[in-house]
Amino acid sequence: MGTIVKRKIVNDPVYGFINIPTPFLLDIIDHPWFQRLRHIRQLGFAYLVYPGANHTRLQHAMGAMHLMEQAIESLRGKGQDISDHEAESAMAAMLLHDIGHGPFSHSLESAVIGDMPHETLSLWFMEELNRQFDHKLDTAIAIFRGEYPKRFLCQLVSSQLDVDRMDYLRRDSFFSGVVEGAIGSDRIIKMIDVYHDELVVEAKGIYSIEHFLIARRFMYWQVYLHKTGIAADNLLSGILRRARYLAQRKVHLPATDALRYFLYDYKPGCGDTPAGRRTVLGHFAMLDDDDICCAVKGWQTHADPILSRLCRQMTGRKLFRIKVQSTPFEKSTVDSYVAHTAAQYGISEEDAARYFVHTGRLSNNAYKNEGDERIKILADRRPVDLATASDMEHLSGLTKENEKYFICFPKDIYILL
Repeated sequence: MGTIVKRKIVNDPVYGFINIPTPFLLDIIDHPWFQRLRHIRQLGFAYLVYPGANHTRLQHAMGAMHLMEQAIESLRGKGQDISDHEAESAMAAMLLHDIGHGPFSHSLESAVIGDMPHETLSLWFMEELNRQFDHKLDTAIAIFRGEYPKRFLCQLVSSQLDVDRMDYLRRDSFFSGVVEGAIGSDRIIKMIDVYHDELVVEAKGIYSIEHFLIARRFMYWQVYLHKTGIAADNLLSGILRRARYLAQRKVHLPATDALRYFLYDYKPGCGDTPAGRRTVLGHFAMLDDDDICCAVKGWQTHADPILSRLCRQMTGRKLFRIKVQSTPFEKSTVDSYVAHTAAQYGISEEDAARYFVHTGRLSNNAYKNEGDERIKILADRRPVDLATASDMEHLSGLTKENEKYFICFPKDIYILL
């Protein structure tokens, strides 16, 4: 009898049927660390605004893998030499590029393991999986790190026109119902080519790229940086800060083993040794949205009045009120909210500022027109910067970093300012 080759087709709501082309990619998908992404929302708290936005990191990772396969086939059709091993490795890099995300994706990136961005954790996971898979991920890791000799493969994984962005814009638009964010990923992929080892876009694809950048800018203000999501992020971050404060003082907090580790035992530098890194990864690999939701639900009745109040606000969707403006808020304004909150809740101003009144900056830069990050348009058989090739009058607005500033505070605090 011949060897049975594992193959699978997945029905994706955005692209239809997605083919998992090799047994090794299926092995990655079947691994418990990848399956954990089923329990991490792609858009954090966006579902509080857009009820359909409950899709997961796993769906996004598989969608990005699918677009990578399409991009490779398109480039092969234009004469680019991409081996089967390189193709599989690039698709593996897309499957694993977000494996280091914690609960609620970006929402709690600094609250759970504050000294480490998800990209670092993703690399740690990939290196450990590489050990488990007998170094089959060597090339995928080199592509992920931007160190592989074929630079265009690295750009497909991470650049201003990568398949990661193509999938999340199209997928997030689909599930949120924000149609203005929809992009034509199929056409963009058909229009990309390689010139001197760098990704370029054929001249006739320039309007698709302009639409891609406009859609990205719109999705940031309308979805990713929506003020309700920002308010929820700050509320839940405050809950975890208070929980860690209590844990460090040996106050008992009901929690899963994974969450208990990060509340009570984790400290910056725990992953500096191989054994320490395995310990961090082992606990992080068991941590997802469910751990946080279960803890917050249980802490509503905790004896600590600050923690229980915050948790009741979270579970009852009594989010902070948020104000957004184009300039930073005056210190006197912030101090006034802090003083009123402290007086009304009977807590110190330090606690009011730490857990109930938050300020911050929101930034949206749809396109960075600088250095090697620029998108190149192939015009007259030579690459030209998008800003030069485009006839769109408002492209300069997409290259500017647009800033807004916010303050959020409890809804039952009223101040005439």
